[in-house]
Amino acid sequence: MRVHVTDLKAGDYLRSDTFSSRGLHILRKGSRLRLKEITRLIQHGIDYVDIESMREQPVIPSGSSSVIETVNANFDSSIEGFESLYLEALTRGSFNQSVVDDILQPTLQALDQHKDVVTLLMMLDREDNYTYNHSLQVGMLSYYIASWLGYSKQECYEIGRAGYLIDIGNCQISPSILHKPGKLTTQEYEEVKLHTLYGNEIIRSSMNDPLTAIIALQHHERDDGTGYPHNLTRAEIHPYAQIAAVADTYSAMTSQRAYQSKQEFLSVLRELHSLSFGKLNGRHVQAFIEHLMPNFINKKVLLNTGDTGVIIMNNPLDVFRPLVQIDSKFLDLSRERHVNVVEIYME
Repeated sequence: MRVHVTDLKAGDYLRSDTFSSRGLHILRKGSRLRLKEITRLIQHGIDYVDIESMREQPVIPSGSSSVIETVNANFDSSIEGFESLYLEALTRGSFNQSVVDDILQPTLQALDQHKDVVTLLMMLDREDNYTYNHSLQVGMLSYYIASWLGYSKQECYEIGRAGYLIDIGNCQISPSILHKPGKLTTQEYEEVKLHTLYGNEIIRSSMNDPLTAIIALQHHERDDGTGYPHNLTRAEIHPYAQIAAVADTYSAMTSQRAYQSKQEFLSVLRELHSLSFGKLNGRHVQAFIEHLMPNFINKKVLLNTGDTGVIIMNNPLDVFRPLVQIDSKFLDLSRERHVNVVEIYME
């Protein structure tokens, strides 16, 4: 069966040897195609190949929809739970640690069954209650990044829990500043920066866990010493806080806030990549991008041209500008530089 390369699927097998227009042997007969092989065919300018007629169909776990429903329900309870913790910290200056674990453990356990992080982020893309949604996003992303970096299951939970709590100090910041629609004054920004100190104090008053308190204190520190509150450099910042910083930065840039419009996922990843040179830990950012990018495949997108299409492949030479299919047309955004993804939809 003769197939255009953009219609190939992971799991297809080549029926015959494949050569470039210059006679260069690219792939041998019987090769099982994965994303790497399909990308190689595109790079060598090959338009059509012959594949075996019986194509492997992707196996969809029978319980996938129920997994999503479970995760979504856990998200709701985690957001509501953080609101109660936030209000408790506001009135008492502390919170009940056992409540945190009761809220968070089922949520993080459910994440182990769902690897499409982009879909999870879109499920959390809610315009109301930024503070509470953001905290759950940071906890979730910190948990995933830690797992991708090879931390133990217990360490991943501790890092995820710390990410969930890093902004608890915001309860001590004036709501008029937190929700101000315009740009903050220098004095207002200095007050916002105090949330790291407040969070450290609240967590120390609530938990026998100085490490979680340190992460709350340091999550706005930057490798080059330009962060706050203590202008620490990379060697002085705890690795867990460096993980939370990546999660926090990504979530903040993709979330709608009173003073900032949310940005589209792919453009944020590009910006995050640039921050890995001097601001954020490059290894942590790379792990995040590497594991997130495959999740964009088969996602429906809106382009700045007004067209809607589907991402069918990530470009290995420019991972932030994918190959998009619009009906029967294929658009390589790495070549069409004037075309951009402006929104990604959840099916």
